[in-house]
Amino acid sequence: MRRVEHVMGFPVSLRVDDEDVPEEAADAVFAWLRKVDARFSPFKPGSEVSRFDRGEVTDPSAELREVLGLCEEYRVATGGAFDVRLPGRGLDPCAVVKGWSVQRAAELLTAAGARRFCLNAGGDVVAVGGPWRVGVRHPDHADRLCTVLEVTDGAVATSARYERGDHIIDGRTGRPSTGLLSMTVVAASLTVADAVATAAFALGAEGIEWAAAREGCEVFAVDAGRRVFRTPGLPVAGAVAT
Repeated sequence: MRRVEHVMGFPVSLRVDDEDVPEEAADAVFAWLRKVDARFSPFKPGSEVSRFDRGEVTDPSAELREVLGLCEEYRVATGGAFDVRLPGRGLDPCAVVKGWSVQRAAELLTAAGARRFCLNAGGDVVAVGGPWRVGVRHPDHADRLCTVLEVTDGAVATSARYERGDHIIDGRTGRPSTGLLSMTVVAASLTVADAVATAAFALGAEGIEWAAAREGCEVFAVDAGRRVFRTPGLPVAGAVAT
């Protein structure tokens, strides 16, 4: 089974290799992601996030409380570098919502009986029943890879400047974080991998050591000087010149 849909502002592709998994399982994945977009997007005035930010929702749903709890966890862990409530801006939990929601989608597939699948959400990947090979894009050249990872059961997330420019803000300074060109994190879940990658990027160069010290995380990073760093346990399948 293969499906591709555009959800939450980026393409989401699904490949399921199990022959006995019904098409309805894929329907449920994309329905969930569309529901998340409607409820958690800060760009939709009627979303729960927007209404909560305006004070119109005083008793947020359990899911929004979970997301806000994760946001606070990473704000504290980074000393304020990662912050979803920047001065002059509305509440924007997207950096946590993406990985959290796609991990939930993967769990829907597992519950439906899928044993070998790959779910790719705008370059952030949940891989189950591998080995699967996941390429990490070169920060300067869209048609080249820095490295290729081999993941059996886990997730890979990358935060970088090449798609959206200097869009990740260091909450401590209120200015774009420019100490890194890209930060890739491998973890057991995309909830963790995506949040750690974004939080580390917000920290700048110091985020490399911070991310590497997080339990269960392996790191591949390129700093602003184009120096490459990787942790010893990174599951490298093959590498190309940077």
